[in-house]
Formats: sequence, C-alpha cells, structure tokens
Amino acid sequence: MKNLGLSILFCFIVFSFESNAASKNKEVYEYLDLFGRIFDRVRSEYVDEVTDEELIEKAIDGMLTGLDPHSGYMDEEVWQEMQMETRGKFGGLGIEITMEEGFVKVISPIDDTPAYEAGILAGDFITKIDETPVFGLTLSEAVDLMRGEKGEPITITISRDGLEAFELEIIRDIIKIQSVKHDIFKNIGYLRVTSFTQQTESGLIKSIKTIKEKLNNKQLGFILDLRSNPGGLLTQSVKVSDIFLERGEIVSTRGRNSEDIKRYRAKKGDLINGQPLIVLINGGSASASEIVAGALQDHKRAIILGLKSFGKGSVQTIIPFKKLDSNNTTTGIRLTTARYYTPSGKSIQGKGIEPDIIIQQGTFKSQDFKTISESVNMTSDSMAEFVC
Repeated sequence: MKNLGLSILFCFIVFSFESNAASKNKEVYEYLDLFGRIFDRVRSEYVDEVTDEELIEKAIDGMLTGLDPHSGYMDEEVWQEMQMETRGKFGGLGIEITMEEGFVKVISPIDDTPAYEAGILAGDFITKIDETPVFGLTLSEAVDLMRGEKGEPITITISRDGLEAFELEIIRDIIKIQSVKHDIFKNIGYLRVTSFTQQTESGLIKSIKTIKEKLNNKQLGFILDLRSNPGGLLTQSVKVSDIFLERGEIVSTRGRNSEDIKRYRAKKGDLINGQPLIVLINGGSASASEIVAGALQDHKRAIILGLKSFGKGSVQTIIPFKKLDSNNTTTGIRLTTARYYTPSGKSIQGKGIEPDIIIQQGTFKSQDFKTISESVNMTSDSMAEFVC
C-alpha cells in the first residue's frame, strides 16, 4: 500500500512538472525518477529501518543545506523552538551555531547562558556531542542531539585553534535572553546588546533614557557593545540603527531579481543627539550586529572598535508549511533569499565588517572604558567628523 502511495506521489510530481513546463525539462523528470528509485533502495536496504517520513524530511533538509549552511528544513519541534527564540526565551545551551566543513561551528555564545559560563568561544568547532561524532550529521540532527531537559548534562568535544581538542560538560537550562543591559563608566553610557529579539529596540531606548537620567544629561557619549552578538531579527537591527541616525539608508537586501531589492532608511531623530558613539565588535558579531555596525560606520556616525566581524550577510526567509495530517502540523524551511549590503554597497557575506581601530580580544573592565574613551579623545568636538 505504501509503494502505491509513493508511486502516486511521484506520478503527481512528474505530472505537475509536465503541466507547467515543456519538453526542455526532460532532465528534471529523469532526476525525479532517479530520486524515486534511490528512495526505494534506501528504504528497503539501509542497515536500520527508517520511516518514509524520516527519509523525505532528510531529503528536503539535504536539498536545502546543500545550497548553503543557513538554509534548512524545520520539523515541528524545531519550528516551535524557532518561534520561542525570536521572543527571547528557549531551551538549550545558549549558542548560535552554523555548519562548516562538516562540523558545527559556533557563531557566538549568548551572555549568561550555560555555554557562555562553560567558556565556549566564537569560532570554536564542535566535533562530538556526547559519544556521537558530528561529522556526517546535518545541522538539524546536531541541534536535536544538543536539545534536552533542563538540568540534563551534555558533553561536547571542542576543537579550537592552537589547542588540542578538549571536552566540556554543560548542564542544559532554559535560556532567557536579556537582550539589552546597561551600565555607566566615567560618565560614559555603556549599552550591551546580546541579541536582536522583539524586545531589543524598546530595551535599548529604555537603557539610554535611564543613563541620561542618572547622569543628568551630562554623559560624554555612549559605547554600544555588539561583541559575540549572533544577530536575530532584521527589523530590530534596522530599528536599533535608526536610534542613532538622523537620515540615510541603513541596509539594503538584494535577491535574485532586480525587483527584489529592498531598502531600509532611517527616520529623523537621533536619540543621543549626535553625541560620540563607539561600537565594539568581534568575530562573534554576526548578521543583525553587522548591519548595525556597517550602517553606523558608513554614515561615519560611530567608531567601530575591536576585531573583524563574522561575515553572515545573507537573508533567510522563514516559510511555513502545513502537513496534511489530522493535527494540521506546522513545519517550515529557512531559505536564503537575499544578501545584506551596507549603505555604501558593500556585501557583508563572507567578508564581515572591518573595524576602524583593531583591538585584540580581551576582557573589558571598567578601567578599560576610560582607556578607550581617552584613546579616541571622546568629546563631542573631536568626534564631529563621525556624526554626519
């Protein structure tokens, strides 16, 4: 009965293509036939029994991840978790990851999470999860292995430049992201943005107002810390950039066709009134962080300080799909549909943002902010050329 159902499925696919395309698509039909024959062979002869659903989902995921590491299939569980992530709360270790050269690569650990406390760094490769080697797994499979209940331990093997591979045991927890934190150092407002969730813009505005009130509007300027910020929502990166800009383009996204170009522009109203601004970035600053840093750098609105950013400049569109089952289950795909470009037209993808001043990675303490402000002579007059 299953064979009959699959035969009908593949006949339907082929018929659909025939209805919408001419004979020039003959090669496509041949590959669909090849897929069907391989599907049947794997299902009947693979060493372990696998369901048709598993095979089809893996085939879909393989098609997407084969295009680029940021596209992929999301089953029902991953879809639900993704919805929680953008709201700032989800379960796990607290790391943003991608797949590179067959291994899981850490884009960035998230502040105050189990991964952060365990010492995982941006650029680390995860080569083994408990006793399972990562090489050969899809990104979704690796994520599934790292999921678990709060309080459950997991051992991951880390490969890091300059060191022998080593193991870390981490206790899983519910990750509640505080997107924005703030502090004051020597009359300088410090704004730490850990990720771009739905709360980021409102949290940043609130933090700026709090700093102004505490300093009676006598602050010398602000430091925006985007180090090890893996990104998040495009809309929030645009809104955060707009907080510090009076006018001009913030970012553009360009897809396959010329009509797919979208431009996001700033509205009048710099919340810190043109005061000096320093932005901190490093190799863990990715995606939305790079949009903000790139926009403020191109408009000469801020000095970018630190190390070159990660270089994730592609746009993933989240597309939901309803399964035709009794539960009307929602799954989806992440599909790369465009790339980010800074206001000056530079692509971020694979290149990152080059800082104006390079400072090697280290742990910043309160006295360091005094040094930073003095090194760039942080006064309104000396920063005028960066304020446009």
